[in-house]
Amino acid sequence: QVQLVESGGGLVQAGGSLRLSCAASGRTFSMYVMGWFRQAPGKEREFVARITWSGGRTKYADSVKGRFTISRDNAQDTVYLQMNSLKPEDTAVYYCSASFGSSWDYWGQGTQVTVSS
Repeated sequence: QVQLVESGGGLVQAGGSLRLSCAASGRTFSMYVMGWFRQAPGKEREFVARITWSGGRTKYADSVKGRFTISRDNAQDTVYLQMNSLKPEDTAVYYCSASFGSSWDYWGQGTQVTVSS
């Protein structure tokens, strides 16, 4: 079992920045990759970014490339999402997830990010 707790969401003006954190606990030594997803009102949950736990390889959705940066601190079992140049369309609930292989196995409770124009 892995528990994920997100923090760092809030209200920010367009062009501003936020950093989300996701603290993992439990069977973290077996994690393969951690990622961030988001879900806006009336829309399906979508992939934002991911990072491999051991090698630190990253992948981003096209909509956030160049603006968002995912990173991890293995010693703290925490993954971060630095979000810069935020746009109103980035408004969503952001979820952290952990994978042990081919599927996203665990999810956090989500943190709200609201970007005002």
